[in-house]
Formats: sequence, C-alpha cells, structure tokens
Amino acid sequence: MSETKKTATLTIDDASYDLPVHSPTSGPDVLDIRKLYAQAGVFTYDPGFTSTASCESTITYIDGEEGVLTHRGYAIGDLAGKSHYLEVCYLLLYGTLPTTTELEEFENTITHHTMLHEQMVNFFRGFRRDAHPMAIMVGVVGAMSAFYHDSTDINDPRQREIASHRLIAKMPTIAAMAYKYTIGQPFVSPRNDLDYASNFLRMCFAVPAEDYEVNPILSRAMDRIFTLHADHEQNASTSTVRLASSSGANPFACIAAGIACLWGPAHGGANQACLEMLKEIGSVDRIPEYIARAKDKNDPFRLMGFGHRVYKNMDPRATVMKESADEVLELLGVEDNPLLQVAKELEQIALNDPYFKDKKLFPNVDFYSGIILEAMGFPTSMFTPIFALSRTVGWISQWKEQLSDPAHKIGRPRQLYLGEDVREYVDIENR
Repeated sequence: MSETKKTATLTIDDASYDLPVHSPTSGPDVLDIRKLYAQAGVFTYDPGFTSTASCESTITYIDGEEGVLTHRGYAIGDLAGKSHYLEVCYLLLYGTLPTTTELEEFENTITHHTMLHEQMVNFFRGFRRDAHPMAIMVGVVGAMSAFYHDSTDINDPRQREIASHRLIAKMPTIAAMAYKYTIGQPFVSPRNDLDYASNFLRMCFAVPAEDYEVNPILSRAMDRIFTLHADHEQNASTSTVRLASSSGANPFACIAAGIACLWGPAHGGANQACLEMLKEIGSVDRIPEYIARAKDKNDPFRLMGFGHRVYKNMDPRATVMKESADEVLELLGVEDNPLLQVAKELEQIALNDPYFKDKKLFPNVDFYSGIILEAMGFPTSMFTPIFALSRTVGWISQWKEQLSDPAHKIGRPRQLYLGEDVREYVDIENR
C-alpha cells in the first residue's frame, strides 16, 4: 500500500468523515473510500469508473495530457525502438529488463510452448467457416482449461507461471489457426527456428504449395504492433480480466473473458473501424467532402483513427507506429491500393490542418496499425485478434499482480437504484 500522508474530510449533513489520501509514484492523488459505506452508509457514483482507481499496480502508467506511456518506468518509445516483444513481455511479467541469459531462457521457453494439443484442432472444425476469428479465439482459449490441467491452480505459483508461458506462446498459433480456418486453408504449424513475430506471419501466410519467406521489415513492423499493444493500464478488457480473476476463475477463463471484452467495437475494433472509414471514403478526390463533414457539428460522421479517449496529446505509440507504417508502405507500395492512398493523404491533412491541431485530433495508433495490417494482407476481421494476441501478456501480468496482492477481494460494484420501491404482490387472477 502506498504511503498515506494526508486526509480529506467529507461532510454529509452534520457528520464529517476523514478519508485517507494516497500519493502515487506518478499521477493524481487517490482518495481511499473503502470504508465509506461502513462509516457513512453511502456509496459513490462513477459510471464507467473514470474517476475510480480499482487497484494498486506497478505495471503501466499513462499521462494522457502529456502523451506519456511507460511500462515498469520505461518509455514506450524506448521499448518499441530498442527492445522486441518478448523482451517487453519479460519486463511486464517480472518487473525488470532481462539479462542476455534470462532473455535467452525466456525465449526458449516461449518458443517450445507454441504448439497446441492435437485434439484442440477439433474445436476449430466445430465452427462455421464464416465465423468471426474473435468468436473462435474466445472459445478455444476458454477451452484450454480442459486440456492443460497442470496449470489451472491459481494458488500454485509454479502453475501460474506455466499458464502465463503457455498463453503467451500459444496465442499466435490460435490466432493464425483462426485465420486459416476462416479462409479455408490448412493450418501451418509453428517453427522453433523463427522469432515470435516471424513465426506468426508464417503461420498466417504460408501454404503447403510454397513456403512463406518472412521479410524482416514486415516482421519488425509486426513485432512493434505487438509491443505497442502489450498493455495499457486499467482499460475495459484488463479490468474484465481482473474482475473475472477476483472470483478465483482459472487463467484461461480470465483471458477468454478479456478477449470477449476486447471484441467490442468501442475497444478493440478501432483500427477495423478506421479501415472501414477509409473504404467508405474510397478515393483521394473525395477526402475534402469527408473533411468538411468531420468539421460539421451537425453531421454524425466522425473520422476514425484520430484522437484518443485517454491521450489529449500525440499518442506516444503512434509516433513509433508511423515509422513502421512508412517503412511498410515504402516496401509494399501504395500505387495500386486506393485505400492506402487515402490513408496517406488523410494523415498529411491531420498533421497540418489547424482544425485538427487545435482539436488535438492526431493520428492514433489504430490509424497506423490498420494501415500496416491492410498492407500486409490481413483482412479487417483479423485486426482485433492480433490486438488480443498482443495484449495477452498485459492481461496475464495484471492477473498475476492481482493474485499476489494481499488486499485483493472479489469485485462487487454498487449501484444507484432507481427502480420501484417495495410493492404488494398481486395474484395473477387479480391483475
């Protein structure tokens, strides 16, 4: 628990209550209201929990006003520019950057956990071919608890460790198999001689007739997408994982719950919505029309991929992602892709138009990641599964942290009840 150096006084009618105030390492002070109901008989009201800290955490910090995102104190720009995804996974899980030996051991462990139990293939074949890949991932990840009984005891630190490694290792395999199943191609097994991102790309795009040679620029861009989405503090899906975990649910069920929450278009579907908007615009010559609509307060049209709920400045992840987008588009070209031509023109307008600057509507990470994934050849239906794959380590790190917190208890939000008061029951023949 953080040190308490001051208190706040709440007065209700003629009674006053002293509430502890905790000072974090970074960010605003936190008012401790845990005993408020017991002492004063009142609840607080905070729809969306936008002013409520649900836990203590040492993993990720965001300052939306300044455009800051750090993992364990390290700036996301440094991590995405100088590390790779599995190194960041180690940092999130264990709190420190690994030594060379620690990283080699960790990479070896993850690499040798990438295959799925052979019987799990039957789960994929039980879905319709036109099933959304996220529907498949929710089902398959939840079913892992039926196959890996030696890593479901949350009270055993060793089993928690094994479950963590398995989920990080197998999620790319599950996502790639979901993709292959929906396009009617045979599954491609992982290979131990490839790095994490390259392995995923190969499992998605290789076919029996010819192997897939992974381009290092595309692999690096994929790795950055994973890294930049690894964790993002107490967002909706992370809070869902923590809430599910608070009941004592097994790790696979908790992560499946997080995937289900991420599926919501207001959360994990932003980059898909951005690409669908670009398709609606269609061509560069129609951009002025849509810019005018975006500036019209009476028009419901909104530009997707610009601005962010948390960041009121440039999204620090977008700065790094733009580098990768430029590299990928230079490699693959945009001449024959009208959608990517629209994206590049929109980007320039947003970065230079005073309206966008004043409103702080900078291109965000979803705008650039959508461009990259489209250029690589992924359909929009795979954007959110790739997000889920990336965020798995964040969910697991938060899950492990919660289980280690002696103060954690089952989640039980309160409500502001506005329904009927007690009413007399009327028998059916008299209604």
